Amino acid sequence: MTSITVQRDVVLLPLQSVSGVVERRHTLPILSNVLLELQDSTLVLTATDLEMQVASRSQVDGAGPAQSTTVSARKLLDILRALPDGSNLVLEIQDKRLQIKAGKSKFSLQTLPAQDFPKLAPAGAAGTVIELQQKDLKRVFARVHYAMAQQDIRYYLNGLLLAIGPQGLTVVATDGHRLALASLALQMELPKVDVILPRKAVLELTKLLSEGEGTVKLELRENQVGFSFGVVELVTKVVDGKFPDYQKVIPSGYRKSFHLDRIQLQQALLRAAILSNEKFRGVRWVLTENTLRIASSNTEQEEGEEELEVAYEGEPIDVGFNVSYLLDVLANVSSEQVECWLGDANSSMLITVPNDEDFKYVVMPMRI
Repeated sequence: MTSITVQRDVVLLPLQSVSGVVERRHTLPILSNVLLELQDSTLVLTATDLEMQVASRSQVDGAGPAQSTTVSARKLLDILRALPDGSNLVLEIQDKRLQIKAGKSKFSLQTLPAQDFPKLAPAGAAGTVIELQQKDLKRVFARVHYAMAQQDIRYYLNGLLLAIGPQGLTVVATDGHRLALASLALQMELPKVDVILPRKAVLELTKLLSEGEGTVKLELRENQVGFSFGVVELVTKVVDGKFPDYQKVIPSGYRKSFHLDRIQLQQALLRAAILSNEKFRGVRWVLTENTLRIASSNTEQEEGEEELEVAYEGEPIDVGFNVSYLLDVLANVSSEQVECWLGDANSSMLITVPNDEDFKYVVMPMRI
């Protein structure tokens, strides 16, 4: 291999973008590696876990002939992070090893053949193609991702529903105890398509998408969804399963509601959570005229109580909720106020944002 000289960040920045896909535990040794491909002055780094693949590219000045190899993603990342900012690297493949030189530092990493790297093949031609702002997609993902299940046997809950239709794009996540929904209107005519994105892909996208200017292109293929933005391309297989009918879960017809300052409620819940039962994490909401009392207790018979003023004049309600589910939603919406809608002591609560029809959060009650 012809040696190439590049600045550290030319390799480090794309490597940071793709390394989140690499599994620490794996059955195939090559899955812990990143694929490096140099072609026409472009360096492309690719990582995969067989379900998802992320590629990121950067420009290399004065590169030689096309060449490729795979090397440990973790070790390469650790080496590059440990080198000083602005370091120049000399990279060269010799005897099935990648030689890295930077100043007086020298490293030799074992490689595996590039042709053995299991790239995800495109699943047919692109079906629905959508282009939207990165910051908009990042925002809708951020508003719901925390409600995904983690290791539920109902595997379709360990992901996020991406529902596309004439009204635009809707994302929904639920773990069976709470549900979060966020919508985004799109100025285009779209056919109805529903896919379930895996949890890991959603978390990677939430991390990689930019909050600044720039677009992202979604390509829905058979059993795959591709996201292209900036210098990054992420392809993920979709979860094969039927997502629950989320419309049935969202309460309608509730008449009891009140507004709360989001930060004030969040701080009151954080304090109440300190003395809640560590296993069940329950707090009681006791709603009476113009007052919301939040009470917690634990097995040591310790108690905490918070009182907030609210504009409420309806029937008294005494209902329990998991405090973690309430704190999750308050940490992931950015509004100054939230609106709480209640039915009775056995009904779920609907949390919305005033003057924003595009967000809904439903949390089931619990016995305390």
